[in-house]
Amino acid sequence: MTETNVNRWSETEWALRYLGERDAIPHRVEGMEVLLELLPERVDRVLDLGTGDGNTLALVLAARPTATGIGLDFGVEMLERARARFSDDDRVTIGHHDLDNPLPIDVGTFDAVVSSFAIHHLVPARQRALYTEIYDRIRPGGVFVNVEHVASPTRELHEEFLAALGRTPEQDDPSNKLIAVPTHLEWLSGCGFVNVECFWKWRELAVVAGARTV
Repeated sequence: MTETNVNRWSETEWALRYLGERDAIPHRVEGMEVLLELLPERVDRVLDLGTGDGNTLALVLAARPTATGIGLDFGVEMLERARARFSDDDRVTIGHHDLDNPLPIDVGTFDAVVSSFAIHHLVPARQRALYTEIYDRIRPGGVFVNVEHVASPTRELHEEFLAALGRTPEQDDPSNKLIAVPTHLEWLSGCGFVNVECFWKWRELAVVAGARTV
């Protein structure tokens, strides 16, 4: 684990590159399908952390059309695209927030908090603290579902993952601070989440989630 806080995701060019490559990421759709499967049957409010262009939030609201949603991000390009996506949807509020900072208190509480491929850009200590903040904002019976880029157990496996994406080690994202699945699960359990599990995994892509009962 590294505590080096490099994060290029506020750069327009970096964000646009990802958007151009997103649909070609192997098995990504499978992970998103699992996220939707884990949502409670009733969702009145959902919070999407690192919403990007709003893609994940749109999927959740399509699955739970009576819900309202808040999407938070800090990149200008991503925020513009998210606001354009939901410009005619009064169920959605898009706000600026850097996840390096504590979650705003005034956002309220939620039946579901979701995130996709965003939290791993925070240093490990901040990732762990964010999990606690998320727990505090989830209503009883609610869930947190994180579709995440996680660490491989060996350098060889990491390089195999990069190769599956068509990248070399020199093209690795310096913004990544990858954490192994067992550590994610330990952190979630330590916050108070129950039924904590890795519900899906392909190489360095995983879905980790937990529920709040009280």
